[in-house]
Amino acid sequence: MAGSPARKTALRLALAVPVMFAFAVFVMPPLYDAFCEVTGLGGKTAGRYVNEAPAVDSERMVKVQFLTTNNGTMPWEFRAPAEAVRLHPGESTRVTFYARNVTQHDMVAQAIPSVAPANAARYLHKTQCFCFNRQPLQAGEAAEMPVVFFVDPELPAAVTTITLSYTLFDVTDRQGAGVAAVN
Repeated sequence: MAGSPARKTALRLALAVPVMFAFAVFVMPPLYDAFCEVTGLGGKTAGRYVNEAPAVDSERMVKVQFLTTNNGTMPWEFRAPAEAVRLHPGESTRVTFYARNVTQHDMVAQAIPSVAPANAARYLHKTQCFCFNRQPLQAGEAAEMPVVFFVDPELPAAVTTITLSYTLFDVTDRQGAGVAAVN
């Protein structure tokens, strides 16, 4: 019975589950991020924009909408300063988001941005963003979190509205030494 086909199948299945879990948790996210960065699919934005901003196109207006959501396990209050702003492509714009840790515990958050339509992601350039770093807040503490960005004048004329959304995740457990190490 030691080498029966049923036992071999059960052993293979028992080994496959942790291997598939490790692949899904540790291998797929970096591959997906790299794929989105290269192709511009999925509405992923690039990191900090370091080049000079282009000249302002005062002939066009673009509406940038803001959406904020919390991951299912994130209890913080998190909101945008307004539903949207209107701007000229090339014009640097600053908006300040608000977050408050409503829990009785010190926590660390990470915001993940996304842009819609997906083809607009390569034209939205952030020069400063709270999403570039983790955000530690002590119990009951609130913070204003700025984003400075501009829309590239090369944005296709058919795109008149861009939605910039942020999802806030609790990354306290991934901090290692805790919130104090981030401050």
